[in-house]
Formats: sequence, C-alpha cells, structure tokens
Amino acid sequence: MTFLFDKNNHFNLANIVTFFNITSGILAIYFITHHQFFGAALFAWMGGAFDILDGKIARKYQLSTEFGIQLDSYADFLSFVIVPSLFLYFAIFDENLFVLNTILVFGVFVYYIVSGLRRLIQFNINADEGEVSKYFVGIPTPLGAILLWIVYLIWLGGYFPILFDTPSEYIVLVFIATIGYLLNSKVKIPHP
Repeated sequence: MTFLFDKNNHFNLANIVTFFNITSGILAIYFITHHQFFGAALFAWMGGAFDILDGKIARKYQLSTEFGIQLDSYADFLSFVIVPSLFLYFAIFDENLFVLNTILVFGVFVYYIVSGLRRLIQFNINADEGEVSKYFVGIPTPLGAILLWIVYLIWLGGYFPILFDTPSEYIVLVFIATIGYLLNSKVKIPHP
C-alpha cells in the first residue's frame, strides 16, 4: 500500500481520488443522456467533492506532480465544463430546440466549452507543483459549474419570465455565454 503515498506513482492516493472524479463525471453523463437529471446532479456534485478532496490529499501528503496537475485538469474539464453543459442542453434545450435558433444554441455551448478548456490549459501552463496562488484570475471552472447549476435552478423555478420579458431559454443562453466569458476574464477570485 506504500504506492498510495508514492509521489511518482500515477496511482497514488490523490490521483485515485481524481479518477473517482472522472468516474463521477462519466456516470453523470450517462444519467444526463437518459434524462435522469436527479442522478446526473448527484454524480456531478460527487465529482465536485472528489475535486476538493484530491487537492487536499495532494497538498497534505506532498503528492503534487505534473501528472497530477494534468489529470486534475482533465477531470475538471469533464466534471465542470462538459457535464454542466450537457446537463443544461438536455434539461432545457433538447426538447425546446425547435423554438430556438439551432445555430445560436450550438454556438453558445461551443463557446462555453472552448472557454472552459482554454481556462484549464492556461491554468496548467501557470501551475507549479504543490504551489497554491492567493487568488484565481478569472472564475475557476468549478465556480462556473456552480453558476450554471444556479441558472438551471432559476430556470426550473420559472423565475426568468417574471424577471425578463423574453423567453427563458434565451436568458439561459445569455447567462451561459456570460459565465463562459468570466472563465477567462481578469476577475480575481480569492483561493480558499
């Protein structure tokens, strides 16, 4: 069991927890594509919990490596960019697409996914093993995912038509694009 605390082993404890994050993301996608949104949300939030845990383990046991940094970003891309994007698409737009312009919906989702990927790549370029900066520049992808979940809950509650005189699906698209922009903005967010 010493491999769990061997920094150079790709299957050390921190990386195994990251693999649980990836597994949670894959299971969330399975449930999303089967329109079982409660199960999808459950696994998406579990992925978030594993993301918090893997970083704490890596710092506590000094398991941070370049491999772990890359693996964590791939997990973040899946759990905090792809999963919430698919969740919103299948929950809101899959059945309502005939009302909306397909190219507009496609463009907004691609913009969000590319923004998330760009943010994670830039984060990896700037990351040092074991170092934690005092703040994030641009909102981190986990916060972006949380904001997308909040947008979904507001849409689900039917609050957008009360606040805006526009079909709620268009308002959701505006929020998705805005959050995508914030991922790569100059906004500084304190690191917990």
